[in-house]
Amino acid sequence: MARYIQHLLLAGTALIAVSCNQPKAIDEQDGLAAFNKDSLVKHIVTLSSDEYQGRRPFTAGEVKTIAYLQKTYKGLGLEPGNGDSYLQEVPMVEISPKFVSPLKVQSAKGSFELKNMDDFVMWTERTDTVQTLNNDDVVFAGFGVVAPEYNWNDYAGLDVKGKVVMVMVNDPGFETGDTTMFKGKTMTYYGRWTYKYEEAARQGAKACIIVHNTAAASYPFHVVQNSNGGVKLHLDKRANHAYQLAMQGWVTHQSAIKLLQAAGKDTSVLHTANKHGFKGFDMGIKLSAIVKTKVVFNKSHNVIAKITGTKRPDEYIIFSAHWDHLGVGKPDAKGDSIYNGALDNASGTAAILEIARAFKSLKTPPERTIVFLSVTAEEQGLLGSEYYGENPVYPASKTVANINIDIINPFGKTKDVSISGNGQSELEDYLVAELKKSNRYLAPEAHPEAGSYFRSDHFSFAKVGVPSITVDGGIDVVGKGKEYGKKLQEDYTANRYHQPADQYDATWSFEGGMEDIEMIFRIGKRLAFESSFPQWKAGSEFKKLRK
Repeated sequence: MARYIQHLLLAGTALIAVSCNQPKAIDEQDGLAAFNKDSLVKHIVTLSSDEYQGRRPFTAGEVKTIAYLQKTYKGLGLEPGNGDSYLQEVPMVEISPKFVSPLKVQSAKGSFELKNMDDFVMWTERTDTVQTLNNDDVVFAGFGVVAPEYNWNDYAGLDVKGKVVMVMVNDPGFETGDTTMFKGKTMTYYGRWTYKYEEAARQGAKACIIVHNTAAASYPFHVVQNSNGGVKLHLDKRANHAYQLAMQGWVTHQSAIKLLQAAGKDTSVLHTANKHGFKGFDMGIKLSAIVKTKVVFNKSHNVIAKITGTKRPDEYIIFSAHWDHLGVGKPDAKGDSIYNGALDNASGTAAILEIARAFKSLKTPPERTIVFLSVTAEEQGLLGSEYYGENPVYPASKTVANINIDIINPFGKTKDVSISGNGQSELEDYLVAELKKSNRYLAPEAHPEAGSYFRSDHFSFAKVGVPSITVDGGIDVVGKGKEYGKKLQEDYTANRYHQPADQYDATWSFEGGMEDIEMIFRIGKRLAFESSFPQWKAGSEFKKLRK
């Protein structure tokens, strides 16, 4: 009898514990009536108008954009998100190449030169106006990866201090698709080019060059040329004394073959570098080059607003979208030189304004603080969100999640949505749960080898341990199917993306976009009334960063 009573008591205690951990019942409809397609369109039309000049940082377009966002957040009744200000200054530096010399190669077999922009692309993030390589030694370091969780260290036994490191793009295992090595063909952050430079700097290298491979990089060499051959913005890190490479860049695959031949090697080393036990080596060649730059320091701005939580105001859910685009540039065939960025990303910026309106309209205010972060310089390399991640207004350890929006669906409703980085965090489970309520589904990532998870602003939060997600529109259009949706997506990519033609189109219905925005709002609302934190999943390279 005593044991039976003990079981009853234990069962009752368990039931109490379970009920305490369950979120309170949420009114599913609360806040949805606030969404308004006309309001969404008005924001997109305004932000992507010629008057805003493509919203490039450091221009009149930035001044107009951040003024519009501040006015709108204030008009919605949101509080300033950075003390008594809606702005967070983002110190940046604009580095313009004035001269890049040929890359001179010397070896026991003789010497030759590689031509800038044709055979290689090289730049610097240092703010000194002249950087040089002067007969510096070159070390081949495989993939340039140090990943203890995968028992992998390409730098083991190598001395690269003050030397040039040559590495490969993507991860070990990509070539073979071996899922027992890293994540097979799914790129981890170790495969991303930004990581390669960061790790080379940690190892004390003077410079790092990445061997281009179209399949492994997921884009042809002309993308490297267009992205890195001209004026670039970087965060101003003069106050941060972390070591930076003197130079960084890419070489074409053919140029890499020439470098290997000069070292007495062939392409077989590029294949054996995929295997456990591969050892990097000094190539026995020397490189010389000069990079001269023009340097201009300036400040851009993130815009931050908030709704303070009623019960857990020191726990934060951050909605983000980048407000910037490419500004005024090369004219298209019609002579239009303004890169308006209507979908990329006036649409995402407008979406979080609508989500802010919905949260402000809730009959039951959120228990956690909801933050709306409009970041700068995404198009320059996620700079605004990176700065926020390194200089958070709200502690990363108290940030529940980041939900990022980068382009919304301007067309009809879809049965599916997609995300990059499937299997990274439990936010994916929250998304799936909301999709099921509408008989929708999460589509598999189309190109996991491309490393898209590392190319949107949510990644800046992942890097500091905050579970984060960007929800993308689907292609399985209701009543028309996947092929129809795929053609719409391909047409945008080919004819509008990062072109002056990305302008507001009056034929856009935004039926799909509105449904997606409301779904994203519901995920945030669920988080706003919970007491638990979503976690990284096993196997995520960011799990170890959560504090």
